[in-house]
Amino acid sequence: MPRFFSPESTAAPNASYSHGVEIPPNARWLYVAGQIPVRPDGSIPSTIEEQTEVVWTNIKAVLAGAGMGIRDIVKITSFLTRFENFPRFAQVRAGFLDGHRPASTSVIISALAKPEFLVEVEAVAAKAGGPAKAARRVPKRAPRRAVKAKKRARR
Repeated sequence: MPRFFSPESTAAPNASYSHGVEIPPNARWLYVAGQIPVRPDGSIPSTIEEQTEVVWTNIKAVLAGAGMGIRDIVKITSFLTRFENFPRFAQVRAGFLDGHRPASTSVIISALAKPEFLVEVEAVAAKAGGPAKAARRVPKRAPRRAVKAKKRARR
């Protein structure tokens, strides 16, 4: 199990995070790409609360696919496009973390990949033990050359 640190010699964390995390040897690592607020049907909610819920639901799904959960997250990086959204974002995030306090960085930036995105969150998880049991393999994509050759052959 990871060990979480917030030494008394530093200022107390001002949100749901720890200043440091130590990972045991031989742990499995999972790097979760930045999750954006796009639902499986392709829709994008308009409020920061809804977008944050979609982002964290996506993170939970990626973790579950690797046989992990929220408590295995050791580092979060959050990107928001508006400073005034941070308190509502943090409230929804705290609900998903449910008392778990991974290391965390939050950054206010000018824009994300699409103007309607208000938030993106990436995560790193670690779990002691053997290989993932619940992992669903993503089918390997054909090399770009093969796809182009197939399209030309159809013409």
